[in-house]
Amino acid sequence: MDAPVMYLFGCAAPPVHYIDHAIRGAQAEGWEVCLGLTPTAEAWLGGRLPELAELTGRPVRSSYRQPGQPDVWPPASVVVVAPATMNTINQWALGITGTWVVGVVAEAIGKAIPLVAMPCVNEAYAQHPQFEQSLATLRGARVRVLYGPGGFVPNKPGQGRPEAYPWHLALAAARESLAT
Repeated sequence: MDAPVMYLFGCAAPPVHYIDHAIRGAQAEGWEVCLGLTPTAEAWLGGRLPELAELTGRPVRSSYRQPGQPDVWPPASVVVVAPATMNTINQWALGITGTWVVGVVAEAIGKAIPLVAMPCVNEAYAQHPQFEQSLATLRGARVRVLYGPGGFVPNKPGQGRPEAYPWHLALAAARESLAT
């Protein structure tokens, strides 16, 4: 039996610097992991991209492939977007597919691929009225959103602990999505 495939999409929030922890955790659970990054997250991790590609055994992606070019990744069993920024959450909910990551997850809704999103925003961003509307929109589209109790809980601006981001919650939600 082939391993289930997790697309792990990281955005430019401080926990993305620890995304290798999520990759290793998922691999320990039997997942094949393919890592995708938003353009800014890719820039943040630039020097580590070869290491992350070696860890997953697949190229790290952040942009669309050319038409007719073969896909280098197997089809996803589940897509996990973590850490998900306010920008990505809002673009996704509004269907603004200007980045490859948002394009993939927007299309995944229509393909009924299980989706998990765990935001990483501070309390100031969380107060923006569009953010709550976007979370509600994604939940209405059957995206499992891990935010608030039982998920990511926002911190005061400048007081985040990116090393303590709850990757284990996203991995557990991905496991559960295969069972349902």
